[in-house]
Amino acid sequence: MGVATYIKDEKDAIQQVTLQSGIDVKPVYTPKDLEESGFDYKKDLGDPGEFPFTRSLHPQGYRSRNWTTRQYTGFGTPEETNERFKLMISHGQTGLNVAFDLPTQMGYDSDSEMAEGEVGRVGMAVDSLRDFEVAFKDIRLDRIGSGLTINAVAAVMLAMYQALAEKSGFDKTRISATPQNDILKEIVGRGAWIYPVEPAVRLIGDTIEYAMKELPRCNPVSVCGYHIRESGCTPAQEISYALLIAFAYIDNVIARGYEAEAFVGRFSFNLNIYGNLWETVAKFRAARKLWAKLLRERYHVQNKKALFLRGIFGGGGSGMTKQQPENNIMRGAYYALGAALSGAQTTALCSFDEAYTIPTERAALLSLRTFQILMDEIGLRDTVDPLAGSYFMETLTKQMEEKILEEMAKVEKVGGMLEAVSSGYVQKEVARQAYEFEKKLQQGQVTKVGVNQYTEGVDMEVELHEYNEGWAQRQVDRLKALKRDRDNQAVADALKALRKAAESRENVMSYLVTCCKAYATVGEMADVFRDVFGEYVEPSIF
Repeated sequence: MGVATYIKDEKDAIQQVTLQSGIDVKPVYTPKDLEESGFDYKKDLGDPGEFPFTRSLHPQGYRSRNWTTRQYTGFGTPEETNERFKLMISHGQTGLNVAFDLPTQMGYDSDSEMAEGEVGRVGMAVDSLRDFEVAFKDIRLDRIGSGLTINAVAAVMLAMYQALAEKSGFDKTRISATPQNDILKEIVGRGAWIYPVEPAVRLIGDTIEYAMKELPRCNPVSVCGYHIRESGCTPAQEISYALLIAFAYIDNVIARGYEAEAFVGRFSFNLNIYGNLWETVAKFRAARKLWAKLLRERYHVQNKKALFLRGIFGGGGSGMTKQQPENNIMRGAYYALGAALSGAQTTALCSFDEAYTIPTERAALLSLRTFQILMDEIGLRDTVDPLAGSYFMETLTKQMEEKILEEMAKVEKVGGMLEAVSSGYVQKEVARQAYEFEKKLQQGQVTKVGVNQYTEGVDMEVELHEYNEGWAQRQVDRLKALKRDRDNQAVADALKALRKAAESRENVMSYLVTCCKAYATVGEMADVFRDVFGEYVEPSIF
C-alpha cells in the first residue's frame, strides 16, 4: 500500500524503511522486541471482546457477525439517489452512506445564487423533507441504518430523518441514523463549515443531548479523522486529532450536567484506510485500545459497550489515482483487506473511478463485490485478529500508541483541541505534513505505482458519470412547488420558535423537527442560525 519512505543503496537493497508516522521498521522482529517495548498480554492486547479491545470488540469477531458494507452513495436529485440506494441494497449492501451536494452541505437551497452549477453535482440535492420522502421511498428505516455525510447542518438532517421516519410510520426509537456531525474536522480538513467554533460545537452538543432522550439507536456524531488524514496528516495524527475532537464534544455535553457514560457509547468514528498496510492495522488496534483506556482514565467510563471504538473504516480517496485508474481496483482490495485485518465493523471503499467522477454503477458494484469476496471466499472471517502475537505487529502497535499520545500532548500543550483549531495550529500542522509528503512523492522517495514509478503503458478510458444539467431545474421546480403548496404561516411560526431557541441557548433539536415537518427548507433553517450565530472566519496559517 506504499506511503512509507525507503532508503536504498546503489544495488537497490533497502537500507531503511520509515513509516509516515515516523516509526522506523526493522528488517527482523523477535521476542526481544516485545520484551523491550514492555508488552503485556493482558494490558496491551487482551482476549477478543475484552478490555482494552485491541483485538476486537466482539469475542468471535467476524464469525459472529459480518462487517456492514456502506458505500458512499448519492447524486443528482432524490429520484436518482433512491434508484441507486435500491440497486446497492439489492446486491447485498447492508447500510446506506448518503452523499449530499455542496449547496446542501453549506446550508443553501437549490434556488440560491450560491448553489448555481453545484446542484446535485457531488451528491444528492436536499431542500426539504419532501426530498427525503423521495430519496428514502420504500427503504425500511427500521432495518437499514443510514450514515448522513453532513456536518455544518447535521442537526437539520438528523431532525429531518426523524421527521421522515415518523411520517412514514416508523417508531423514532427504532431508527438508526449516523450524521457525520463533526465540525472541528471540517474546519481542519475540508472547509464545509458555516458557523463559528463555539456555536457550531453547541449544535453538536444539542444533537447528542437530544439523541440520548429521543433517538436511542442513533449515533449523533461520527468523529471523522478520515478527512484530516485525506488533507495530509500522518496516521498517528489522524487518531490523536480524532480522539481529542471527540473529547471536546464530550466536554460540551458534560458541561450540561451529564456523565460521559450516559452518552459516549453512541459516539462513532469515520477513519481512513490509506497507506502502508502494517501501519494502518497498527493504527486501528492502537486507536481501539487508547479510546477505551482514555475514556476510563479521563471520564471514569466503566460500562463495557460504552468503551467500544465503533465506526466506519473507509478506503481512502487519497490512494486513488487518475493515472492508470485500473490500478485502483487492486488498491481498493488491499484497503479492504486492511479494514478486515484491523477489525472494522463497517467499511466503505472509494471506487476505482472516483479520481475522475461519481462512481458508475459498475464501479460501485465492483467495490461491493470486493468486500463480499473477502468475507466469503478469502478466509477473513475464520479467526479473530489473525495478526495477534506477531512480534512485528505487537511492537508496531505499541509504537503507534506512543506516537498518538505524543501528538495528543502537542495539542494539549497549546490549550486543547478547541484552541488548537480556533488558532489554526492543527490546520498548519496538517498543511505542513501534506507539503512534506508531496515533496517526497515528487522526488520519488515515496513510490506511487503508475504515477512516479512504472508509468509505462496506456491509461484506460474511464466511463464518466454524466452530470445532468436538468437535475438542477427539476430540483428548483420542486422547491417552487413546495413553497407554493405548504402552509407558509406554519413555516414562519416554526422558524420564529427556532430562532428564539437559538438565541436563548435552549436545545434546538425539537424545534428543528417541527420546522422539518412544516416543510421549512434547509436554507431557511440554516439562515436562522446564520443570523443568530454569524459565520466562521478562518485564521491565517501561513
